[in-house]
Amino acid sequence: MDSNEGLKSIRVGLGIVVRQHLVLICKRLKNDSFGGFWEFPGGKCNSDETPEQCVQRELFEEVAIRVTPMQALTPIPHAYPKVHVTLYPFICRHDSGEPTALCASELRWVPPKALLDFRF
Repeated sequence: MDSNEGLKSIRVGLGIVVRQHLVLICKRLKNDSFGGFWEFPGGKCNSDETPEQCVQRELFEEVAIRVTPMQALTPIPHAYPKVHVTLYPFICRHDSGEPTALCASELRWVPPKALLDFRF
């Protein structure tokens, strides 16, 4: 029997936004699940949208920027006790808007090498 059988399945689009050789990261709100951890902006896909469309919508809703997904990375599946989540990461071009922490406690542009210094 598949250990994921019967679990709710959620697709999540993530935007790895690159601008001037820096990557955008967001700090989750303290009251969120994994509160205080850092993440790439994104969110749950609606049933009627592709992960690429999700990334574009979520980044506009969460950080007020327009992006273009340029390269899909390998999806990352993870089974939690009550839900199966598949992350769909995309390297994105920052098209317009200045990032604003609408759904995060903090935003930062960091060099890719510095990502190891943050708790994701």
